[in-house]
Amino acid sequence: MNEHARVDSTPIPFVDLAAQRRRLGTRIDEAIARVTTHCQFVMGPEVTAFEKQLAEFCGARHAISCASGTDALLLALMAKEVGPGDAVICPSFTFCATAEVVVLLGATPIFADVEAETFNLDIASVEKAIAVAKKRGLKVRGIIPVDLFGLPADHDSVAEVAEAENLFVLDDAAQGFGATYKNRKLGAIGDFSATSFFPAKPLGCYGDGGAIFTNDDNMAAVIKSLRVHGQGADKYDNVRIGMTGRLDTMQAAILIEKLKIFPDEIEARNRVAKRYAEGLKDVATVPTVPDGYTSVWAQYTIRLKPGVRDGLAVSLKAAGVPTAIYYPKSLHQQTAYKHFPVAEGGLPVSERLSDEVISLPMHPYLEAAAQDRVIAAVRQTLAIK
Repeated sequence: MNEHARVDSTPIPFVDLAAQRRRLGTRIDEAIARVTTHCQFVMGPEVTAFEKQLAEFCGARHAISCASGTDALLLALMAKEVGPGDAVICPSFTFCATAEVVVLLGATPIFADVEAETFNLDIASVEKAIAVAKKRGLKVRGIIPVDLFGLPADHDSVAEVAEAENLFVLDDAAQGFGATYKNRKLGAIGDFSATSFFPAKPLGCYGDGGAIFTNDDNMAAVIKSLRVHGQGADKYDNVRIGMTGRLDTMQAAILIEKLKIFPDEIEARNRVAKRYAEGLKDVATVPTVPDGYTSVWAQYTIRLKPGVRDGLAVSLKAAGVPTAIYYPKSLHQQTAYKHFPVAEGGLPVSERLSDEVISLPMHPYLEAAAQDRVIAAVRQTLAIK
């Protein structure tokens, strides 16, 4: 048998939900059974219990669950009555939902650039984006920083600009919930925070789900009304135009069990990230975590020299190592968003990152042997290049 025949090419899961399911075992079955026994499938007791635990976990005064991370963003903007003539500053290097919710309300997203080292909002570009909005006669209402790939944005700098311009801050923590910024957990930062419980997220359910966090009692009450058609005293007393955006009781029951092991999973993700960094730092640009920050590593994303990524992806696939590209096009390069304004000077970093980034398998159950396979496969291919 030659050397190549002995190489293990069994596919490695990019995200291993099955391993987590095995760990949780009968706890998930019992949680689901409790719901099917009491049959309160919408706004059942697990929803209230989960919201309480979620708020306690991150230190926010209010946690309001909802049907998805996109709904979480949308409900927060609806509570602030964002609409036509308004502008909201967003990074371009992010998933479309960040800007989508702004457009759905008739407002205008103004795209800002990001920092190459953190993938998160560049504050200088935010200030340039605000200036562009004002020149166009738009009323700048807020900023949506994104905690991309699990790393918190520079929230102090965002807050400083927001205070100077009298803007609200809606933190898009869809990928970052569970991370900390200067000893504060995401969820308790900004006027609002929004997160997603999409299955592949660090804290995910078995379908769609999300939550909004705020310390503002009035805004919390408005959001709770908006997620149930704008109801007032009861569901037939509609005091505002709302939507249906509730988290299913079944998903809340599952998330209660997953939240119990979440801190342990965050530690495991950081161990994987540390091992990746040590093994790859001399062949690729590995992600960095600034002092005072922690990441939940929703993705482990490296940067490569131009022209290398496609070959690496093909080579890794042959070795049983899946990869993904987040994001092959920044939002301002996409058909649906390319007509919206960008910060003065353009968004060169976002455009460059879209050509350079590639994400490797990352989850809490990635064993050392699998990590070594990923590292070895990357190193071998990049050494050839």
